[in-house]
Parts: sequence; structure tokens; C-alpha cells
Amino acid sequence: MTAIDPLTLSVVRGSLEHITEEMDLTLKRTAFSPVISEGNDLANGFYHRDTGEVIVQGKWGLAIFIGVMQFTCEAVIAEAERRGVEEGDVFLVNDPYSGGTHLMDMGMVKPFYYRGQRLLWMANRGHWPDMGGMVPGGFGATSTEIYQEGLRIPPVKLFKQGELNEDVLIILMTNIRVAEERYGDFKAHLAAFSVGERRLTALLERYGVDTVLACMDELKRRSERQMRSYLAEIPDGTYTYEDFLDSDGVVNEPLRIHLALTIAGSDARLDFSQSSPPCKGPMNSVISTTKSACYLGFKHIFPDIPVNSGCFAPLHIHAPESTFLNAVLPRPVAGCAAEVSQRVADVVMGALGRAAPERAQAGIFGTVNNCTLGGIDPERGPYVAYMFNGGGYGGFEGGDGLNYGSPVISVARSQPAELYEQRYPVRIRRFALRDDSGGAGKYRGGLGAEIELEFLGEEGTLSFIADRGRFGPKGLSGGGEGAKTVLEVLDGETRYVPPHITKDANLPLRKGTRFRQATPGGGGFGNPLERDPAAVADDVRNEYVSPQSAREVYGVVLKGAPKDGTLKVDEKATEALRGRKKLKAAGD
Repeated sequence: MTAIDPLTLSVVRGSLEHITEEMDLTLKRTAFSPVISEGNDLANGFYHRDTGEVIVQGKWGLAIFIGVMQFTCEAVIAEAERRGVEEGDVFLVNDPYSGGTHLMDMGMVKPFYYRGQRLLWMANRGHWPDMGGMVPGGFGATSTEIYQEGLRIPPVKLFKQGELNEDVLIILMTNIRVAEERYGDFKAHLAAFSVGERRLTALLERYGVDTVLACMDELKRRSERQMRSYLAEIPDGTYTYEDFLDSDGVVNEPLRIHLALTIAGSDARLDFSQSSPPCKGPMNSVISTTKSACYLGFKHIFPDIPVNSGCFAPLHIHAPESTFLNAVLPRPVAGCAAEVSQRVADVVMGALGRAAPERAQAGIFGTVNNCTLGGIDPERGPYVAYMFNGGGYGGFEGGDGLNYGSPVISVARSQPAELYEQRYPVRIRRFALRDDSGGAGKYRGGLGAEIELEFLGEEGTLSFIADRGRFGPKGLSGGGEGAKTVLEVLDGETRYVPPHITKDANLPLRKGTRFRQATPGGGGFGNPLERDPAAVADDVRNEYVSPQSAREVYGVVLKGAPKDGTLKVDEKATEALRGRKKLKAAGD
């Protein structure tokens, strides 16, 4: 084994990370889809030549893809063993049942050769806003089998020895809406590979194959060692936690995610066997997505561990096919990547918070409110618009939750309002933080947002898969629950609220129809009556908390007006009010 000095190891690690970050930026800057170019719904990485295990992923990549693309590479390697692989081959895959997520996440995998030797695999993934199917954008809340959700592609060779298989590309583009945009995304994926090949070749020229491969092996060993050291600090035992999804979009009943987390020395066993059975609607999750959500849950709790397969080696996950977390064909899975994965991560972090209370935080907003509009604009032609949004993070010991943060599964962000208005027949009437949405606590939950869109076209359709309409993000240590999701369609004097609260498909739109979203806030941490009154006054000044909530929830009496700078805390009245509230709580 080649001996590696710490300086070389650090430089090679930094170089690998920088290369994948440059690949991310290349894909981002050349993609036609605003979901990729503005929303960062993408990832690039390097994977082991034999196992497909993740070596490194770019920092702009979605966290959920860390594990997912590893499973995708495993599926491609299995296909390559059957059919062979050569330099210049590129595999195309979006099949959830071949190590994927939902059909809209398009993946490409390419072997990397250096001087005739295959050293590793490169892979990338980006959210293509449409893959055909019964609903523009793919988020069909009423689908009952995957064949209704769009074009499903198992690992196939798009390029063979550098030659494009045009028949595959023609079939692909013929079956999706707005094919011109998707062709631009297709080229962006390939451009990212070109950058990765050039930069990785330069690194190998500088340090040599043996040194670079030895560094990869050492980084894996160190990540595993670091994760095991953290797990060893947690008292042995079984820690349970559960949460719920609103419904599957078809059967209007909650879906339960139950986790029994067992810590034994430096190993962690995650048992989801008591979760709900497979569901009829599109809220099933494939096993690759479920496992990846577990990985990122641990990564959020232990963020300093370098990303590679080593840090996940101590995690042993049991999600049997008797649950909706290990779907089998032909179960629909449109909601698995953006919604179910978040709740799995919530449950993992909740269980870890019980195992390691010093690292605990209250519940996170846990939904991105996937919303798609589709139609044909007389001036612009066919369009598919996809919007996703953030929400509030939970409070924690020592600090308030983040306002309108990215989902835990990603660093993806909302696309600019101006972009929507430029590209699609919509006007964004409101985009603001949602006051009183953060759970009350000594440390307040972060705020969600209020978004209102007006449809300007003659006709179109609206579909959405969201969650947290029935079960808000949980408070912790006496903190309050974060506000729940609210979705409604306003057509003149008519107000429509979906029967499933957060899921519906192909709702007809006409000119002037408005769609309103209110995203969840994070849960609060600690007793609200222990919050610093000055912090409550600041919250009122910033319109995070209403004056009514300041008094009724936090027990803070204010005098003066927020607008003219005269707002102050009435300390004596606050002390008296809080005293009465504490006595009442003790009596209850």
C-alpha cells in the first residue's frame, strides 16, 4: 500500500472536491432548465470502479444524491458486467428501481479511463422538469402505478465508444414535453463530464495513479473511523421516533414512519419495519432514496465528516418491502425524493436527538411544496413550470431556527420570481416571510413563507405534491409546533382547498386564477415563557411574531408602536403576566 503523508492527502482531497464542484458549476451554468441553473437541483461525483461507492460529491449537489448516485452506479456496473463497458461509453438512467429517486431526476454515468485503465466512474444527476406522464412536471398526486408518471429508463448506453445512439435520444425527446429545453440539459450533463475528465487527468499527471487511489482509500477509512468515534460516544440503547405524512394522494389517511434506532458500540441499526405498508398513491419510496435519506440525516447531525462511503459503513438499515419505504415495481414514487425522503431524514434526526440531546433541534419544515404548471402559451409555445420552496428550521439550545431555509435533502433554493414571470404565464403577487409560523419557544422556530401566484394564460393545469398540512414540525423541550402547510386555489370568489390538503393533480386554470402557498415554520425549542423579552420585541419589530402572540404565547407586554421606533417591553407587566401563566401551567 502506498504511504500517504498528511499534506498530500489534504491536497488530493481538496483537489477532488474542487473538481466535482467545478463539474457542478458547469452543469448549473450550461443547463437550460431553471430548476438546475437557478435551483441547484443537481449533483456530480466520482465513484469506485468496482463497487460504485461514492468517493466524493460536489458541495453544490443535493445531499439526497450522495447515496442515490452510489446506488445508481451499482446498477450501471451490474449492467456493464452483463453487456461490457468501454472508454467513451455513457449510460443514461432515471429508473427509480435502478438506484434512483423519481423519474424527473435524470442521471448519466460514464467510466473514467486514464492511459487505457478504468480508474473510477463519474456520475451526475439533474432534475428535468418533465419526463412525460399524466401530469406536466411529473408530480401526479393521483397516480397509482409508475407507468403513469412518465418515461422510465433503466441503465442504457446513450454513447458507445463516444458515438451517440441517436435512436435512444429520439425516443427520449419524443416522449417529454418541452424537448428543446431537455436537449440543452442533456448537453450540460456531458459538458460536466468533459470538465471532470480534464481536471482529473491533470491531477493524475501530477501525483500518479497509485498516490491518488491510495488517497481515496485513506479518505474512506478516515471517514468511517470518524463516524464510528461519534457513534461510540452515544450511550448504547434503542431510541424510537416517529412522524407522519399527510396522505398518499389517493387514500386520505396518514402514512406512518417509525424508526427504532439501536446504537451498539460504534454501529447504528435503523429499523423501519413498523412503518405503514405500501400505499396506492405516489408517496412510496424506493430503497435507494430511503437509505440516502438516512445517510443525510446522520450527516446533518455530524456535519464535519467528509462525504464518502466510509462515513455510512457503520449504518445498517432495515426497511422491508412490507413498508412503503421499500417500494417494488410498479408502485408509483413521484413523491419519494422531495417529500418522503425529508420525513425519513426528520425521523432519523429526531431519534438521534434523543440519543444525543446536546445535538438535538426541533422539527424542520420538511416539505418543498412541489408545484407544477403546464400548458401551451400562444406566444411562447409549450411550457412546464416547476416551483419548490423552503421553510423554517427548528430552534435549538442556544439559537433560533433559520428563516426560510433550503430543505435538508439539498442546497436547492427557490428560483427568482423574475425568472418565473419572464418564462411562464404567471405573476408572483406575494413572496414574503410568514409571520407567526415559527414554533414558539425559548428559542423560536424559523419562519416559513407565503407565496401567491396569479395565472396569466388562457388555460393551463396545476398539480402539486406537498406535505405538513396535518402534522406540523414538532417542538422540543416544551417548544411549540411550527405552522402547517396551507395550499389553496382562488378563482374569483371561489376558494378551493384540496381534499388531501397538500396533494392534487391537473386542476384547471383560467386567466386570473391564483394559487396560494403558505410553507411551514420550524418547531420551537424550550418554554416560550423563558424567551428573552427583548428578543420577543425584536420579533414583533421584524414582523416575525404578531403583537397578539407576543402577549398570549410569550407572555410579553409591549408598549409603543413597531413602526415608529417606540416599541418597548413593559417589564413589570411582563413579569406579572408570565407569573400568572406559569402558575396556570403548573395547575394544569
